[in-house]
Amino acid sequence: MSNVTAKKPRKLGTTSTAMDLPATPNPNLQGDQLLHFSHPQHPLLQISLPYLFTCMGCKEYGAGRRFRCQTCGFDLHDFCALAPPALHNHPFHHKHQLVFFTKPGGFLRSKCDICGKAAKGFGFRCTTCSFEMHPCCAAMRVVMNFPTHQHPLLLSPSAAVATGDPSTVCSVCQRKRSGRVYRCAAACGYCLHAVCAKDIVNGLYVHGLRSPDKPNNMLGTAAKLATQALVGIIGGLVEGIGEGIGSVLMDSIGRGSCRSIKHN
Repeated sequence: MSNVTAKKPRKLGTTSTAMDLPATPNPNLQGDQLLHFSHPQHPLLQISLPYLFTCMGCKEYGAGRRFRCQTCGFDLHDFCALAPPALHNHPFHHKHQLVFFTKPGGFLRSKCDICGKAAKGFGFRCTTCSFEMHPCCAAMRVVMNFPTHQHPLLLSPSAAVATGDPSTVCSVCQRKRSGRVYRCAAACGYCLHAVCAKDIVNGLYVHGLRSPDKPNNMLGTAAKLATQALVGIIGGLVEGIGEGIGSVLMDSIGRGSCRSIKHN
């Protein structure tokens, strides 16, 4: 059973992006068709469909506009397909240039410094320090207008939201999680996870879709209950095994004592 929840499409607010796509004509872009290095077998057609897809570049979800291979169903976000080789003076990391990479770097599993999710594919990385972010996170701004709230939202500089402060609970998903947070610039207490804001940028929100990797509260509760039941079963088995071993040991000790008395 799918976790994708379809709802009535919503009107999308102003979400202008920080990542400027190349202003010069792309020689590989011919009308609505793109010849992309990640899929050299077939051209990709720029289309818009109100269905969930997984971008084969960044491995993140999307809906709506995309570049798709009509032959084999290969999909790329617009901002992944048209990503520039480097970003200069990006508002999230203006100190250094961010270079486009096709694979996450390092031996350890790297994470996006904006949304806190794992970096699994395309991304922008600083070669001077360890900063890294998804292309869809690079498409966001420090201050943005989202259709979920009437005031502009400001991206908090803090990299953690899983604290005891109730103000860090996201007003959309009603959860606490790692990653940065957008807060109301009017200081009304509204908060939006960067990872939830990403669902607005990548087209899920406007098409009434929900990211499959965000379990609802009922599923979370069921998972907790199942875990507790499993722990109880294992605990009972261990206790039973322990009692059985104890009985065998006591039996052996008793038999040994009897033999010792007879021998004397």
